[in-house]
Amino acid sequence: MSGWTFAEVWESIAQAVPDRPAQIQGDRVHSWRDFDRRANALAAHFVASGLGHQAKVAAFLYNAPEYLETYYAAFKAGLAPVNTNYRYEPEELFYLFDNADAEAIVFHAGFAAKLAQIKDRLPGVKAWVAVAEPGADIPDWAVEYESVAAVGADTFVAPWGRSGDDLLLLYTGGTTGMPKGVMWRQDDLFQVLGAGGNVAAMIPPLENAAEAGVRAVTRKVGDIDLPAPTVLIAACPLMHGTAQFGSFGALTGGGTIVCLPSRRFDAIELWNEVERTGANSVSIVGMAFAAPMLDALEANPGRWDLSKVVRLGSSGTVWGYENKQGLLKHLPEGCVIFDSLGSSEAVGLGGSQSTRGAEAGTAQFLVGPNAAVFAEDGRRVEPGSGERGMVAVGGFIPVGYYKDPEKSAKTFKEFEGRRWSLPGDFAEVNADGTMKLLGRGSQVINTGGEKVFPEEVEEALKLHPDVRDAVVVGIPDARFGEKICAVVDVRGGVSLELADFVAHLKGRLADYKTPRALVLAPLVRAPNGKVDYKGVRAQALEALGAKA
Repeated sequence: MSGWTFAEVWESIAQAVPDRPAQIQGDRVHSWRDFDRRANALAAHFVASGLGHQAKVAAFLYNAPEYLETYYAAFKAGLAPVNTNYRYEPEELFYLFDNADAEAIVFHAGFAAKLAQIKDRLPGVKAWVAVAEPGADIPDWAVEYESVAAVGADTFVAPWGRSGDDLLLLYTGGTTGMPKGVMWRQDDLFQVLGAGGNVAAMIPPLENAAEAGVRAVTRKVGDIDLPAPTVLIAACPLMHGTAQFGSFGALTGGGTIVCLPSRRFDAIELWNEVERTGANSVSIVGMAFAAPMLDALEANPGRWDLSKVVRLGSSGTVWGYENKQGLLKHLPEGCVIFDSLGSSEAVGLGGSQSTRGAEAGTAQFLVGPNAAVFAEDGRRVEPGSGERGMVAVGGFIPVGYYKDPEKSAKTFKEFEGRRWSLPGDFAEVNADGTMKLLGRGSQVINTGGEKVFPEEVEEALKLHPDVRDAVVVGIPDARFGEKICAVVDVRGGVSLELADFVAHLKGRLADYKTPRALVLAPLVRAPNGKVDYKGVRAQALEALGAKA
């Protein structure tokens, strides 16, 4: 094997524990045998359709077993899977598929009308595969997914084989421009996800692919007893790195991935599924998921058996201290909330771990073993200096952005004689070596010459007992260029004014960071849980009757 590939590892597990569930969604249960055989058949279909080594396979799918089957098939055939945001409209889809050079598109049938509008402009696509769903017809220009996958096959390896250099393309959300395809070598991604080990639990990485199957059966590494296999509920979309990479890690440990039955997140349904499936891990993205999860637990104390839950994980957005405290009161003693600082371009920037009675502060992270904070001139930011710098991670990092050397050069830089990924986050390094995340440089508000990071103000606002969620944006101001506007979602029946928040922030933040305008309204976040600053700014301008 030339470097790690996910296919070799997962095939070893499928041979070792064929009857263990690999994927669950509602009444659908696919064993590891099913998972492997269905992916073999799909891989063979791609190659028979004319796809060659490293051809791109786009997954335009909601969360469902077909998502990870499509990725597994691509890995088996030496193809490069590509995520697709299912909220995109036709022109956005065209940009992504054209930019990625997609040659196969696997999609839920309900998306056929959107695809039909751009299909003729994508002559490079050789395979259209439609996943059936109620109320949607399979178009005559696509093959029905189940007619391919259900046939199954014992094995499949393409003529060109597999390599650790084979790519996965993870397209970013495009919050700072058009989406960019982050190129991850499978070997680098496998290594950065732990290579089948867990440093915190003192579990060593895999030595070879076959060992993954042995561990799946014996649940031991030498004299070390492994925990029960992960049963992970991917509550956030698989089209984004948080759930996708988390699922890869769970599968590599011989675990099970659970997709929620509904497409719109419902906290009651989540807790129902945790109890029904015996899930021991849940993957979310910050407050968009965590706030309603806590509300459901508070409204229904003792309703669910959550005794098996040992981990609640999030990545990609800041998660509030108060919410962590509340959740841990309802979760079993010893359950860990893990808040990861990372992005599509940079996995392992930092992390915080909370347990009952030892909750980590908001936006406070331990710096990852391969991470650092650099000033713009390439110097490391000294702990306790108060200097702001760019968060960077080295070690196993992406190759760059697909077909974009200019943007690659801006993100992937060389400091201290090694290559680093700098995704755009700014931070300070506290005297104890922990990192205080300030936010994305692209969202900085410049008010009267002072730079304000929205996330810092947002988290201070969220400490108010009547605030459910808050987002801060800059809006035009004749005197200062921009002024800070807080868009706040308050608890039902509570009436608050700007003066209340100014008083709340006094002593917490410098005066220039205090909002000068307020909009009270529910906040709509993107399906990945992250803030849509452009959309919230438009919401604020409309509510205030202001002009951009």
